[in-house]
Amino acid sequence: QVQLVESGGGLVQAGGSLRLSCAASGRAFSVYAMAWFRQAPGKEREFVAAINWSIGSTRYGDTVEGRFTISRDSTKNTVDLQMNSLTPEDTAVYYCALGRVVRSPERSLEYDYWGQGTRVTVSS
Repeated sequence: QVQLVESGGGLVQAGGSLRLSCAASGRAFSVYAMAWFRQAPGKEREFVAAINWSIGSTRYGDTVEGRFTISRDSTKNTVDLQMNSLTPEDTAVYYCALGRVVRSPERSLEYDYWGQGTRVTVSS
């Protein structure tokens, strides 16, 4: 079993920054990609960013492109999400996900393991 634990959420003012981190642990596992999704109250889960574990290529959702940066540390099995220029529309619970075989990084169904989520609140 693989465990994913997110950290770094909190309350920040609009225009500010936060850095989320996700640590993966458990039995030996292969990773194709890791990603961040978010879910705001009353809304569906939304793709934020994904990173290919081996080559480091990235993909972003349209609403965060240019403001958020995803990165990984394969030696520590962690993936981070640097979030800049935050707006109240970024308020959500952010989830880390791990996929062993991922063809469409934007699709949540592609991912096998999920963290419990970390809450991000951006005040206006």
